[in-house]
Amino acid sequence: MTLKFLVFLGSARDSTPPRPARLGHRVAKACLARLDAKGVQASLVDPLDLTFPTPFKPHFAFAKGKAPEQLETLAGEIAAADGYVMVSPEYNHSMSPALADMLNHFGSSLYAYKASAIATYSAGQWGGTRAAVGMRTFLSELGCLPVSAMIHAPKAQEIFDEAGGYPEGVDGPRWDGYLDRTLDQLLWWSEAARRQRHEGTVEVPGAFTRDPSQRNAP
Repeated sequence: MTLKFLVFLGSARDSTPPRPARLGHRVAKACLARLDAKGVQASLVDPLDLTFPTPFKPHFAFAKGKAPEQLETLAGEIAAADGYVMVSPEYNHSMSPALADMLNHFGSSLYAYKASAIATYSAGQWGGTRAAVGMRTFLSELGCLPVSAMIHAPKAQEIFDEAGGYPEGVDGPRWDGYLDRTLDQLLWWSEAARRQRHEGTVEVPGAFTRDPSQRNAP
């Protein structure tokens, strides 16, 4: 059975600066291309394509069947996915607010017992590495534990073109290998987790679904 991944783009901005705009879109497309080359079914989740409830109201706070259509559709896609790639810039040494907002609309039960990969980027020299530190805690709390390898793309505008490919002068095979180091780990853990979820003999423990009191000690 083909693995299904979602690539979450943590940028809702389509303007300059930075120049060129939407660097994260390039990083996300590069990840999608590498996953496609590995035979993985992967889809992009772009916040610019979505309209979330205002004020904030998560999917699980709606009565059954009453959530907005886009929220309901994405909830189904998250539940059906075997793993996730989280693409984020760095804001004040933290992950993208746009990414956190998207992910927080859904309960951890949809992400639980799956794997994720962290891919950060910047227009400058650091590649979003400081954001990645906090993302590990965030994703672990959702239940989609991040693999140990990560992708960091400093000066992403010089590495990737608008289609997620490599401009002339960039060592494409070397960058493919760098992305593969993380994505291959994601494939390995996602396949193992899927097998255990569907075929394993160990019962999946209950995940937090609606009420935060489910986390309380006795």
